[in-house]
Amino acid sequence: MSDAEGKEKHKNRTQHSEATNDTNNTNDTNSQAEPDSDTVTGDHHSKRASFKAMMGYAKPHRWAFAGIFCCSLLGISADLLQPYLVKIAIDDHLAVGQTSVSFLVQLAAIFLGLAVISFIFTYVQNNLLQHVGQSIVSRIRKDLFRHISKMSMSFFDRFHIGSLVTNVSSDTETISSFFTQVLLSLIRDGMMLVLIIFFMFQLDPVLASYSLIVLPVIAVVAALFRHRLRRAYQNARTRLSRLIAFTAENLSGMFLIQAFHQEEEQKKRFKEQNSLHLQANIAQARSNVIFNRTFDILGNAALVMMVWLGGRAVLGESLQVGVLYAFISYIRQFFQPINQITMQWNTFQSTTVSMDRIWNILSTKPEVHDPKPGSMSAMEPRQVMGQIDFNDVSFGYRADRPIIQNMNLHLYPGEMVGIVGTTGAGKSTLISLLNRFYDVNQGSIQIDGTDIRQLPQASLHRIVGLIQQEPFLFSGTIIDNVRMFREDITREQAMEACRFVGADAMIRRLPQGYDTRLSERGSGLSAGERQLISFARIVVFQPRVLILDEATANLDSHTEQLVQHALESVSQGRTTIVIAHRLSTVMHADRILVMEQGVIVEEGSHQELVALQGVYADLYQHAREAGQHSSKLG
Repeated sequence: MSDAEGKEKHKNRTQHSEATNDTNNTNDTNSQAEPDSDTVTGDHHSKRASFKAMMGYAKPHRWAFAGIFCCSLLGISADLLQPYLVKIAIDDHLAVGQTSVSFLVQLAAIFLGLAVISFIFTYVQNNLLQHVGQSIVSRIRKDLFRHISKMSMSFFDRFHIGSLVTNVSSDTETISSFFTQVLLSLIRDGMMLVLIIFFMFQLDPVLASYSLIVLPVIAVVAALFRHRLRRAYQNARTRLSRLIAFTAENLSGMFLIQAFHQEEEQKKRFKEQNSLHLQANIAQARSNVIFNRTFDILGNAALVMMVWLGGRAVLGESLQVGVLYAFISYIRQFFQPINQITMQWNTFQSTTVSMDRIWNILSTKPEVHDPKPGSMSAMEPRQVMGQIDFNDVSFGYRADRPIIQNMNLHLYPGEMVGIVGTTGAGKSTLISLLNRFYDVNQGSIQIDGTDIRQLPQASLHRIVGLIQQEPFLFSGTIIDNVRMFREDITREQAMEACRFVGADAMIRRLPQGYDTRLSERGSGLSAGERQLISFARIVVFQPRVLILDEATANLDSHTEQLVQHALESVSQGRTTIVIAHRLSTVMHADRILVMEQGVIVEEGSHQELVALQGVYADLYQHAREAGQHSSKLG
């Protein structure tokens, strides 16, 4: 991976999938195979681990589940007593001529009481289950988002943004369906099935035994459909994830698509992705229909058999009419919970796929992690001097493609250092290592003599501040974006920071001033205005080391002057590293480093490097010629 690729990946991750550098990159990304999170290929042990992990979220709610069980038992018992009461009325009263009005009133009152009991406990049960299910899924979603936010940059190189969005939103909703639908079915329908069998054996053990013949057939059908349903659901989820990823990337890069007139090509690619998703959903629906209708046929066949056998018994006077009525009622209800459970089997298959996908994320450990307490170094940010040392550093995004090899570089407290070089030279990779977005393969990076791997990442990022070419602004007010939503930073402190970098006048011209709400990524502001706000953010958090990664690359000359003035103000008393294509940005730096293929080939002040007549002098000459050409065109 080149430095440009590494830099682009870093920007895409921190800016929530910004547009790629060119249309070909966008197309290539869309055509790649889905990452690890989209396709679950784990073994049986992995599936058991994912299911066990998800079930661990239910443990704090065990008393609520006990209440759900009790409510289900009472509600179902009230329902199932009704056919038995009809049997008693037919055989013990109507068949022998006891048809008094008082008996009918009593029977009606009992029926009404049972209906009320069933309604009350079913209502309580459903509300309890919804509360528990939504609480569990809310916690899973919170843990998943927190886990993703702790991942290293290499994680986002492997896992697609679209698939992660699907994990946090769609997959967690599927797990919610498990707790609110599948679990309810297992408790309620399973309990109903057991009680129905109990009542049927109480009525007639012979007919009840015939009814159970169908159970092995149901088990065989479920086993035959299990793998087919799982593959169908897994394929549908994967296609949905790819469709979301494609849509997200194209929306982010829409300006590029329109600039290069790629609308028709992207429509074609979207149609292909949408068609694949449609086919996967149709295959899934077809499997569901076949599965469910098979059980309908089995249920109807069993009912016909029971009516035939029971009818013969009644005609032979070996079975009472009330018993046959109650038995037919129970046999119809007997297949209702079985059918409900088998229908929920489809949801369960989808749930297991989602659980595997989420567990695949949660079980991934960050490659960059905080040091153990015993080896952790304490460093107070305000006491940091800003000495930076790269000691024999080597690094590559892939082991077989090193970008930086055996680099030794030393930056002194309060020094401003410019880094220039052609695309792919390793400039942004150097900065990613200093921010510890990645760990070095060899050597060490030290701040004031302390290896940054011995510092907690939160402390390191308070020490090192980064301003990028496209600063990311969140949806919210300007004041919140300056202080990053931290209430411990006062409004006055944030406003003072804006005044310090020269952004105050610009902000006060806005409709609501500092309370103006920004849309996503601050699209209502110009590039220069967004950059000034990012400078103010740096002033508020006061890092001791300041990094500007192409911070003026997309600015016009007037805005660049404003940003340069802000840079001069912000960099006072801080070790500052400036990466720039525009040499005018680094000409006044204390020292300029020229990089080629991960190696520092020249070093010195602007005058020294021009006098050297080397790589920097060529870059400077090209910049002057480009500037003169632009002036003539103007």
